[in-house]
Amino acid sequence: MPVFAANLTMMFNEWQFLDRFDAAAEAGFTAVEYLFPYEFAPEAIAERLERNGLTQALFNMPPGDWNGGERGLAALPDRFEEMKSNVENALDYAEATGVKRLHLMAGLAKPDDETAIRAYRRSVEYCAARLAEKELDLVLEPINGRNMPGYFLNDFNRARALIGELGRPNLKLQFDIYHRQIMHGDVAIALREMMPIIGHIQTASVPSRQEPCSEELNDAFLFAEIDRLGYEGFIGCEYIPRNHTLDGLGWFAPFKRIKG
Repeated sequence: MPVFAANLTMMFNEWQFLDRFDAAAEAGFTAVEYLFPYEFAPEAIAERLERNGLTQALFNMPPGDWNGGERGLAALPDRFEEMKSNVENALDYAEATGVKRLHLMAGLAKPDDETAIRAYRRSVEYCAARLAEKELDLVLEPINGRNMPGYFLNDFNRARALIGELGRPNLKLQFDIYHRQIMHGDVAIALREMMPIIGHIQTASVPSRQEPCSEELNDAFLFAEIDRLGYEGFIGCEYIPRNHTLDGLGWFAPFKRIKG
């Protein structure tokens, strides 16, 4: 049965960030993810995870100046040294939280810019090698241009090709069902074809990015298919609740933790 990770950046916003760990566990989740932990001490996050028996499924490495509009540094050739420093910062949080995979954001650059292509490849190679030293996976996520205009990695096939070319065992695909449907469609076939390189899955309804099982996709079928394909990782719930988070968890009832 799929194991769902509550995305604490998008869900449980009725609570302050650290209190969202408690709320997610009380709602029946056994794992969490979020975009960035860096405003809080790693020890504070580790304490919330341990207190609630939660597994840290994923978070992103620092993306540059997020509030200033930056969306990663990997494809920016003049930011390589900063990117390397950010990896070390992320590894401190990885050690504290026990997370097994980190996402590297590509940044805003034209996908056909040869300088950006070379910079991105260099960054991915560096990060995959550095994370391998810590026995961690590096995941790459294609993101659609409607939600993130100008994002460099905006194609699943390009991500798959790079992963295949580099051939590193700890370099994997972050398969976001929402982004896949918007960019390419054909979600079930893509899951079947790409499952050997998938390191993390995320879900949300399409087109509104709200609760699963509520719009154009047959999410129940996709979850069953993911299970049938033998996926043993987490499915991150990277969606924006329509109203109060707890009011929209009906879809999650068959998967929630049974409290003893």
